[in-house]
Amino acid sequence: MDHFKEEVVLPRNNLLGNILYVLCWVGIVVFGLYGMLTLQLLMFAFNIATVLLTVLSIGAAVLLFFFKDHFKVEFEYSFTNGSLDFAKVLRSVKRKELGSMNVANVSACGHVAHDSFRKFLAMKDVNKRNWFLNRDGNLFYFYYVKDNKKNMIIIEPSEEMVEMIRHYLPVGVYQG
Repeated sequence: MDHFKEEVVLPRNNLLGNILYVLCWVGIVVFGLYGMLTLQLLMFAFNIATVLLTVLSIGAAVLLFFFKDHFKVEFEYSFTNGSLDFAKVLRSVKRKELGSMNVANVSACGHVAHDSFRKFLAMKDVNKRNWFLNRDGNLFYFYYVKDNKKNMIIIEPSEEMVEMIRHYLPVGVYQG
């Protein structure tokens, strides 16, 4: 029987993210309109100040347009028979694969509240990846070494997914 579990982690309180998303759209419209107005001014009176204002305002509108999706983030975890896949979803539209790992290759894992987490976090040269949204959530870490580099992934799975993962871990890896 296959073990499969897929989860999408949403922020519990995303009021600030929603406000910043709306402000980005307001900024896109304001900077875009101002850029178009200064572009019209440029046609009648060409000077360096008008060129600079035009470039800056249109550039700000374009940057805000590409940055706005980062305020609506979700993480997706898929577990299939010992393989764990991670993805970041922006605005429920754009999906970016973050990586995949076989839990049999993990050196240590457990809940972030456990003392073993601080031990691995204090190690030098650990590449830490935070793939969670709620700091007060049920955070779980994976520590592994790949290509002589120390890595740590912190995610926010449900207890059901943690129990499925534990069945595929080598003996002694789960730290509690």
